[in-house]
Amino acid sequence: MTSFLDPLIAFVSAHAWLAYLTLFLAALLEAVPVVGSVIPGSTIILALSALVPGGELQLPWVLLAAATGAVLGDGSAYWIGHRRQREILDTWPLTNYPRVVAESENFFHRFGTWAVFFARFVPPIRAFVPVTAGALGMAPATFYAVNIPAILAWAPAHVLPGVLAVSALHEYAGLHHHTHGGKHIWMLTVVGVAIVLGLGMWIYRRRNGGGATAKPQV
Repeated sequence: MTSFLDPLIAFVSAHAWLAYLTLFLAALLEAVPVVGSVIPGSTIILALSALVPGGELQLPWVLLAAATGAVLGDGSAYWIGHRRQREILDTWPLTNYPRVVAESENFFHRFGTWAVFFARFVPPIRAFVPVTAGALGMAPATFYAVNIPAILAWAPAHVLPGVLAVSALHEYAGLHHHTHGGKHIWMLTVVGVAIVLGLGMWIYRRRNGGGATAKPQV
């Protein structure tokens, strides 16, 4: 893995704009119904945040890329639901994921407007609640009044842990930025935890909901 990560870090250092684009697309696609259930957007954002302390990426641009992608992704899903109304929930490909759609509706009915805020932090429902909010008739002003603050909290929550963890490893564990040791540890930890959680969710859903569920997110 080290032989793979070192060239990756070097490439990002030379082409930072591609990393920002990747962050933007990861956040955007993670908000798309169905697609967001299999795109490891949060994993990508958490992993790339390790490159901020060493200067390969700049914190304001990382936060901006992630937040902008999330706003556009959630907004696009919401407006599709808003235009199609309830019909969209009974249309392919959402019909292939009846359990997740039902969970999203239940989540929305349980928390009301706040479902849009909480869903930002709950995969894979995160990819279905915006379109559900639109389909169930939430007003645009209400949606954005909750969605934008949620994203402004979500972006730092995904970026700052990596920044702080890698900074602490360099500061207190004697690891130097030029050796990429802290970055390796953080990235491998994020990927490992994502795989374990993804497999756990997949096994749980297979046992409790049959085959018509979302695939694991890793």
